[in-house]
Amino acid sequence: MNIARFKAVRSNATRLVLGLPLLLALAGCGFQLRSALLLPSDLGPIAVTARDPYSALADSLARSLERAGATPAAADAVETSTKLEILSEKWADLPISIDGFGRAQEYSLRYAVVFQLRQPGATAEDDRVIVPQQAVELARDYIAPASDAIGRNSERELLVNELRRDMNAAILRRIDAALRAPASAKAP
Repeated sequence: MNIARFKAVRSNATRLVLGLPLLLALAGCGFQLRSALLLPSDLGPIAVTARDPYSALADSLARSLERAGATPAAADAVETSTKLEILSEKWADLPISIDGFGRAQEYSLRYAVVFQLRQPGATAEDDRVIVPQQAVELARDYIAPASDAIGRNSERELLVNELRRDMNAAILRRIDAALRAPASAKAP
């Protein structure tokens, strides 16, 4: 009994001795966890618009912005609200390797989105561009042997969901960075 207790205490002391320098090194290098996205109140209601009315990314972004404190724009007030516009959303499957019979064995799944965030002014010239139009492209590679058609589709579906989640996070990080940037850095 005493031996087991001694080993447990020694194990805890070892963790503390090894963990403390690691913690101090992280604190010393300036590492800090990313804080949650907080939107300023002067943005007003936000509408997420996309060319595809059934865009899963647009729905996901709308939910994420609402969790961050944004007020969703009413259906009749979309034109007078701050707009996160998804201008383009494209998927591509590119074969990156083939087998001896010329069939694709490995693919690269690419997801590209072009978006902007703007706040309307009294006229179109007075619009305030909060996040200028920019593109984000993500890619994942996956193996899809020709003999496993069912597994290939299910792996692709998992990757599509993962890429959509990652795209949502990437767009929110860019919005957050633009909102946190000092006003002097935003001016040309």
